[in-house]
This record gives sequence, C-alpha cells and structure tokens, in this order.
Amino acid sequence: MDDRLDSVFHALANRTRRSLLDRLGHGPAMVTELAAPYAMSLPSISKHLRVLEGAGLVARSVDGRVHRCRLATAPLREVEAWLTHYRAFWEHRLDALAQYVESDRDPPPRSEA
Repeated sequence: MDDRLDSVFHALANRTRRSLLDRLGHGPAMVTELAAPYAMSLPSISKHLRVLEGAGLVARSVDGRVHRCRLATAPLREVEAWLTHYRAFWEHRLDALAQYVESDRDPPPRSEA
C-alpha cells in the first residue's frame, strides 16, 4: 500500500495532473479534449496521463486512434483513508491549541501595588 500511496501522491504533486483529474471528474474525455486548454504538446499531456495511469487514477480505453480517459477513484479512497487516520491526531492538536489560545486571550488585569 505504501508504494501505491507514493505513486498517487507523486501524481497529485503536479498542478497539471491535478487539473486533468479535475476535468475527468466531470466525465470521460478524449486525450485531445484534455489537451486543448493547455499550452503544451500532445506528447506532454500524454506523459502526464501516463503518470496518472501508473498511479491508478486514470483508466484509458483505445478505440482505433481515439484514446478516451476516465477518472478512477479507488486510489483517492485509499488516500482519504490514510488521511483519516491522521485527522483525529491533528484535530486533537488543533483543539488543544484553541483551548490554549482562548485561555490566554484575556489575561486577568494586573493589580497596581
């Protein structure tokens, strides 16, 4: 599972790849449709898609010369499960910080002697 998470986080670390996933979240698309908004070559977009495919985030089907991609969500559920494991830890830490800040917000007035 660690190797899979590594590949997913590597794929998500790039802005273009996150944008491609966002687009695929609206439905399947041909590679040429995915490439249209970017000022980069089709081979560059294909390289990004191969990284996403390697991470299991994108599934590609080929019909002749037409390559159609769709979002695969299973790896994102694994990431969510991993993050959920740490969420309780961070929420506890943030709650403790909030209590500390609130207790220190209005210090008692100093008496002048």
